[in-house]
Amino acid sequence: VGKTTVAERLFETCEDSAYFDGDWAWRVNPFSLSDPRLRNGDKTMSFALSNYLRSGFAYVIFSSVVIIGAEIREAILRDIDADGYTTVAFTLTCSEATLAELRMPPCPGDRVLDTDGKTPAQLAAEIKRIADTAE
Repeated sequence: VGKTTVAERLFETCEDSAYFDGDWAWRVNPFSLSDPRLRNGDKTMSFALSNYLRSGFAYVIFSSVVIIGAEIREAILRDIDADGYTTVAFTLTCSEATLAELRMPPCPGDRVLDTDGKTPAQLAAEIKRIADTAE
């Protein structure tokens, strides 16, 4: 779908920004979804996001496949100890053919953007427009 590429383009267009990719939070070998330590990566995400938010960046861009799950997202957001920020969440989607192997519904409340026929730069610009008007 282009999650990381779009987030990187968005980061490049936003002055005074920080970017954290959730994939960085739990990069272990071997990786396994059944590893009982896996959710410890969520705490790393909350810590890094808190640090960026407390640092006063105008934009904190966070990209992760795990936050599509509402329970995991709520836990990560709950552990952020910074104040005075607005969360604007997006789910990128594409054609059924592209999603044939990756079937995950968007998290409730997300703005859903269709990626078909759009470049990462176009998607980043669309996300920035929405984020700039979010309350």
